[in-house]
Amino acid sequence: MISLLSLWQPILLAAVIVFIASSIIHMTPLWHRNDFPAMPREEEVRKALQPLAIPPGDYFVPRPAAGDMRSPEFKEKLAQGPVAVMTVMPNGMINMTRSLTQWFVFLVVVSVFTAYVTSRALPVGASYPRVFQIAGATAFIGYSLALCELSIWYRRSWTLTLKGFLDGLIYASLTAGTFGWLWPLTGV
Repeated sequence: MISLLSLWQPILLAAVIVFIASSIIHMTPLWHRNDFPAMPREEEVRKALQPLAIPPGDYFVPRPAAGDMRSPEFKEKLAQGPVAVMTVMPNGMINMTRSLTQWFVFLVVVSVFTAYVTSRALPVGASYPRVFQIAGATAFIGYSLALCELSIWYRRSWTLTLKGFLDGLIYASLTAGTFGWLWPLTGV
């Protein structure tokens, strides 16, 4: 069995490579250019929401009280609309340093789980295609599958989820390639 510590190099290198690739994907006008179109009547919506001073958080509107899901009043609210799942962020510039740091930590975590599963499934000296297969499948699970939940339960666009799958496939391939390249060939 291969120790996780012996895989520190592919873990960190895969995270760095995916970080760079994700930056390129999201900073160039590729398939994410139109992910979030402008809201119709955006200025009116902003001006209507500003005086409410809604604190940052995740909201479901209308939200039923316990046991209200079947009440005629709640059904009427749903029929009148709008029905929305909304994330309110703090006012001001988005802290990219914080977001990018959290993203990099997430990439390291996915690489650690990829290393764990692959190191338990394969021996020292496993072939590149076999390492690529196990590491790639594991990384894809980490990068992509949870996105379905947002489309299933919160009606996030399936187009956004499928674009996330494409990103995840690219990230998983880069991770798998890194693990295949740096997989230990002799006893660890």
